[in-house]
Amino acid sequence: MVDIIKYFREIILGLYSLAVGMEVTFRSMFLTPVTVRYPHESLKMYPRFRGPIELIRDGETGQPKCIVCLMCQKSCPSVCIAVEGEKPEGGKRKVPTRFILNFTTCSLCGICVESCKFDAIRYSKVYNLASTRKEDFIMDLLHPKITREASCI
Repeated sequence: MVDIIKYFREIILGLYSLAVGMEVTFRSMFLTPVTVRYPHESLKMYPRFRGPIELIRDGETGQPKCIVCLMCQKSCPSVCIAVEGEKPEGGKRKVPTRFILNFTTCSLCGICVESCKFDAIRYSKVYNLASTRKEDFIMDLLHPKITREASCI
């Protein structure tokens, strides 16, 4: 008798779970799809999106605002930023000669952006970084090879 009750109980529970699943299916059948026809259409990036960091350049001179204080490099827990600089002859401050970001190890934690007292780096809106080569993710921020403005929205 107990086995028969267990048997019918399992059948009822199975039918209930089937009904719940079919309800979800039928409800989503009549909604409009959320498909984006990539690459002909692009997603809108939200203001808080974090892409790889980029150097902010001065509007007047076009030079990076970075003064090579190395705070971003020192504060990075992933050790993915390498900065070198020198003080030009007759110049008032140091200028970066090398600013490398190894995006393969970057955890996008934001500590480097927060630690920069001169607002010289920020997150970019670049999201289309597909590649099969590791070298494509080691980025020279002073002399970018490829402008990825087409993938920024």
